[in-house]
Amino acid sequence: MGLADRWMTLGATRYTSTQNNNSESEPDSSGKPIPDRPGGGWPTLIIEAGYSESLASLRSKMEWWFDASNHEVKIVLLVKANRVQQSILIERWEEGPITAPRPGATTTRSVTSTIGPNRRQEITITKDTRSSPPQYQVNSTDLVLSFRLLFLREPGPQEGDIVVTTAELQLCAAQVWYDVV
Repeated sequence: MGLADRWMTLGATRYTSTQNNNSESEPDSSGKPIPDRPGGGWPTLIIEAGYSESLASLRSKMEWWFDASNHEVKIVLLVKANRVQQSILIERWEEGPITAPRPGATTTRSVTSTIGPNRRQEITITKDTRSSPPQYQVNSTDLVLSFRLLFLREPGPQEGDIVVTTAELQLCAAQVWYDVV
């Protein structure tokens, strides 16, 4: 697709919220399109990874990113490694409509729509410890990141969603567990 000159990897950069009493956070990695949106200092992609951190803690951070950025962050990837189970969980979160029942309403009028985080994809990669060399099983399809959400525009000719294949996910898992175990 030739997008290297249209994407800026920001890594672990500290961001301050104007929404949450000037609270701060620093992702494990992040990135945004070039050129940036007018006045935009927030990335469109955040990656939060945890090894000793709980999944609940990672999800709390995910919510902070959407809220603190005033919804300028578009995708949050959570990556949770579990040494005991030899697994890696990847969750792709995006904001979108959330429907909630209205108390006392009939089923035809029982929902109101608000914007909030939605888990759009969940992938688990597990290590088969019986094989040598180790093999990694992916329980889902490829990881897909929306071009439109990352680059804040519609894809042009020969552009499309960013796809991390199951083979690439297996390779990433092998590299993670090679360093850990």
